[in-house]
Amino acid sequence: MADMVTTFEMNSAPRGFAAERDLPPGFLAFYAPLHQAFTPRQQLVRKIRAKTLALSHQGQLPQYPPPSVASEGDWRITLPEWCQDQRNQMTGPADDGELVVKMLNSGAPGVMLDLEDSMANAWPELLKGYANILKAVTGELSYFDKKRNKEVAIAPSQTVIFNRLRGLHLSQAGVLSEVTSASLFDLCMLAYQVDYPRLKHPLAFYIPKSESAEEAFLWRDMLQAVAKAKGLPADYFKVMALVESHPLAYQTEEFVYALREHIIGLNLGRWDYMASLIHFNLNDPAWVLPDRNTIPHDVAFFQNLRNLIPEVCHRRGIFAIGGMTALFPDRQNQELNTRALAVLEKDKKNEASCLMDGAWTGHPDQNEIAVSQFPKPNQISARRPNAPRYPDLRPPPAGVGQKTVAGTRAAVRIAIRYRHGVLSNKGASLLDGYMEDLATDRIYRLMIAQRIRHKDTVAIVDDSGQKVVHTPELVTKIFDEELSKLQAELAKDDADRNRYKVAREITENMIRENVFDPI
Repeated sequence: MADMVTTFEMNSAPRGFAAERDLPPGFLAFYAPLHQAFTPRQQLVRKIRAKTLALSHQGQLPQYPPPSVASEGDWRITLPEWCQDQRNQMTGPADDGELVVKMLNSGAPGVMLDLEDSMANAWPELLKGYANILKAVTGELSYFDKKRNKEVAIAPSQTVIFNRLRGLHLSQAGVLSEVTSASLFDLCMLAYQVDYPRLKHPLAFYIPKSESAEEAFLWRDMLQAVAKAKGLPADYFKVMALVESHPLAYQTEEFVYALREHIIGLNLGRWDYMASLIHFNLNDPAWVLPDRNTIPHDVAFFQNLRNLIPEVCHRRGIFAIGGMTALFPDRQNQELNTRALAVLEKDKKNEASCLMDGAWTGHPDQNEIAVSQFPKPNQISARRPNAPRYPDLRPPPAGVGQKTVAGTRAAVRIAIRYRHGVLSNKGASLLDGYMEDLATDRIYRLMIAQRIRHKDTVAIVDDSGQKVVHTPELVTKIFDEELSKLQAELAKDDADRNRYKVAREITENMIRENVFDPI
């Protein structure tokens, strides 16, 4: 079973793959020296992260770094003219060509095409993602609309396109004789092939899963080395970065400083951030989270960071972007549709009040509501009076939400369904009205693990309010029951029933083996 888990950490080219034949002509010669320079540094990052997490579990939790030129110096970044309005960034998996076109035709000021969390980390999907991105950035992508019996192309617009690469925690196998950095491979596959004269703005990326300001120097060096290899100016590539790990939350200004020649904004990746927060506080019973969908959007551990990020970003002249609202609209379900759009409006209004410059959404129906919550193209000139420079980023979630057996059961059910999707080469899935992806899957796995670990000190109650001790045996029983329901309700055939079974085995084993990295 452990082997089944590790397969999700490593995307591998298929058997019979030959780099000289199957990669773009000339790519291998372009890539080899970059791999030799940067993959060892990426592998070192993985080791440093593991040590940082271990120290946190021993009580040495992340803290703000001492003052430095990054936090005290008088420096500022100037946003490029092509990127002054990012009130909404529509996001979705790059391997879904139809969705990519729909996002780019939604009217959103920005679109993020994702090679990471919302995609299954599988070779065929990765190739589809690259192909769609390369066509999308030059306006060539289209799809056939069966309902309208016509080909739909990308309409001309000023929409800014960002491409989210895989994070430094992931390696790519099967391309070279040894593993290589997945981040570097994605960056190079796009930067090597794109038709630069046809771009409406410089090639732009989203950097995910960073855990320290030191990692920003690796990203800087990779961006500049790739630019040099392509004969481009050193500062050509532009990036936005996600703040989705607990250690990075304390080092945002230092991170921006290291990438100041490239970075134009930070984004609060709230669901991965919640998972990271649980992970780094896994041994503390005060951090056993309530059922996910009972946690208010303005809970203190989010709100304090939501206030800090615009303060840091605006002091330095760049965007602060809010996160994804999980509840999704559904045109076929009027009640859910109305509720989802009302939740969206409230959530984005809160982000605008925190002086965020924009938000993330994943459905075209959300764009107009999201954009309308932000008073002008950006709020970079706005600062909060008397804002604390170093707010508390670890206020325990006391007195919010509910901790119930029903919540555990829902977590088990959704985690199985998510992994079933991955086994079907699908990343993000709309499940029970909520958009679930790798980030929310991590939350559910960690939440279940917390409830087992702190079963004797934290009360999880049933419908009658009685405490139910979350032993491993109880959790296995819940997995058994939810698997049976899913197989009966959703499985299409025997092969699909087995896929649900494998998904359950992988998910429960990940929890048992403390596998909580984003894989």
